[in-house]
Amino acid sequence: MTSPVDLTSFAAGGGCACKIPPGELEEAVRGLTGVTDPDVLVGLDDGDDAAAVRIADDLAVISTADFFTPVVNSAYDWGRIAAANAFSDVYAMGGRPVTAINLVGWPREKLPLELLTEVLRGGMDVANEAGAPVTGGHSIDSPEPLYGMAATGIADPDKLMRNDAATVGLPITLTKPIGVGLLNNRHKNTGEVFEAAIATMTALNRDASRAAVEAGVKAATDVTGFGLLGHLYKMARASGVSAVIDHTAVPHVDGADEALRDGFISGGSRRNLDWVRPHLSADGVSEEDLILLADAQTSGGLLLIGEVPGYPVIGEITAGEPGTVTVR
Repeated sequence: MTSPVDLTSFAAGGGCACKIPPGELEEAVRGLTGVTDPDVLVGLDDGDDAAAVRIADDLAVISTADFFTPVVNSAYDWGRIAAANAFSDVYAMGGRPVTAINLVGWPREKLPLELLTEVLRGGMDVANEAGAPVTGGHSIDSPEPLYGMAATGIADPDKLMRNDAATVGLPITLTKPIGVGLLNNRHKNTGEVFEAAIATMTALNRDASRAAVEAGVKAATDVTGFGLLGHLYKMARASGVSAVIDHTAVPHVDGADEALRDGFISGGSRRNLDWVRPHLSADGVSEEDLILLADAQTSGGLLLIGEVPGYPVIGEITAGEPGTVTVR
């Protein structure tokens, strides 16, 4: 459904590109610690995708939340994208979502509630596809429209995938093409609709997650607002390893190269590259290629350490300076 208004015009940013810049966010949470509990398997330490708490010997609960401003003008598609993005954190941990609650901010005097109904319908349709019933929510009157979900999942504690478990010598696999940030920015500025971008953003990472767990993958994250380079840097730093990627092996969503050529680069993507640049080695790689690798994704794919059938290998984990990312 096409909205009668341009939803993206009500947002200063769009999708995961509206995240607080990674360097600023890390500074804000620096030094914050929670209660030490041996049953907290994944918590605050390395900025992982979700929290994981053991509640039985063979069962962990995964908890996460994600919301953002409109990334497309279709209210229904925005709801679908936001829900898929929220569930992605559960899948990135190797879990299965079991329930979700809606998180809503709505400028009720500016946008009709009928549009909100479409947003919620989109989110519910994706939740139903994920097998995770929507069981409630919370809403506020806000100056910008916001939507997302708090998602709860379950996993086998022995099969959790984490961002601090990357092992030297293993390949790096990526499960979705990059470049949706560029297309979303073009969409916001021109109104052009890019079906390939919508298709990849609304696709659940469920099958990729299952395949990774079956392949014995122990280290993973999803590629969202900090871009491929940012999330790979975080993983390498947390794991005490370095990484090498072949930028020619990284798949691009249809239309992304043209959007890059025409200059539809978000401020979030530029900030991502600035944040990673001190830890980046990229001799002979163009600035445009690096911008694309840093492109702020919304509901991106999984970045898996290990080879998973059916998905492209884009690089390898190496034993260099911890946190260093080399692009070739």
